[in-house]
Amino acid sequence: MKISKMHIPKGADVHILPFYGQKFHNLLNFAPHKPAAASSGSTESLQAMSKKDFTYTAKDGENIQVSLYGADQYGNQPCVLYLHGFKGFKDWGFVPYVGEYFARQGLSFMCFNFSHNGIGNNPTEFTEFEKFRRNTFSREVRETIELVELITRTNFFGRDMHHKLGLMGHSRGGGIALLAAEQLNEISAVATWSAVSTFDRFDKKERQEWRKKGYKEVVNSRTGQVFQLGREMLDDIERHAKDELNILVATKNLGRPLLILHGQEDETVPYYEAETLNIYADPALSRLRLIPNAGHTYGAKHPFEGTTPELELTLQLTTDFFLKHLPE
Repeated sequence: MKISKMHIPKGADVHILPFYGQKFHNLLNFAPHKPAAASSGSTESLQAMSKKDFTYTAKDGENIQVSLYGADQYGNQPCVLYLHGFKGFKDWGFVPYVGEYFARQGLSFMCFNFSHNGIGNNPTEFTEFEKFRRNTFSREVRETIELVELITRTNFFGRDMHHKLGLMGHSRGGGIALLAAEQLNEISAVATWSAVSTFDRFDKKERQEWRKKGYKEVVNSRTGQVFQLGREMLDDIERHAKDELNILVATKNLGRPLLILHGQEDETVPYYEAETLNIYADPALSRLRLIPNAGHTYGAKHPFEGTTPELELTLQLTTDFFLKHLPE
């Protein structure tokens, strides 16, 4: 299905946040900075910054690397599970900063690498190209569900989870979050950043060439590395795009609070995909917020060079949403 630009229908809950130029910085009391280590005299800051890393061996034998921010309070406060996007990973750019931000707001924040995202022993470099080639959307949905069950049904991460769990995802991860949440009663609220509205993004000619060659090449613009998507992903799209991987149907059936955030200047996933998601969502439970002047990553880069006013506003909206819908 090829996404075409859609107009916002009358009555839809869409709010475009105003941008005030230089005044916007003052509005947020914003001072660009990089995350700094907590001072030795601040117990609260040290607890908020506490981070633990885990390796979970999934049911299929694949290792999944997990990071938990706000680990000291895990189980005693709500938790949000974050899903990275295509060519993303748990230590990409803004993710550690986001984890620290959430922890300071009283939310444990968990992020992980999908087993076939291309990251191996080096946490910030792509080295597992064959796994990347064999990855599928269905695998990522399955791994998300398994992680949620691990959080809610075991004490693998040190304590039982006695509070509500939220799910959020960036870009492709936003679509995965919606698909997984539809199947999980354990998820109380969902937030998406720059989410795709469909995985069926390739025309007939692209598919024919993909199947003929056995792979589709994609370039990492940051590193210049050339990745391959194998036939496994094409098969997954063609078999399941209209049912198990139908993001719009999952959004329609979600039945829980949903926050859709998207940059108006997104160069990768156009903002009208957020409008499409909002049209399918329950109007009583869904809110769409378009962030002015924000691109696909809200001005953040990898390696992380510091936060931006767009990222700060997005974080504020997201944590406010989860604190409202994941009460202790």
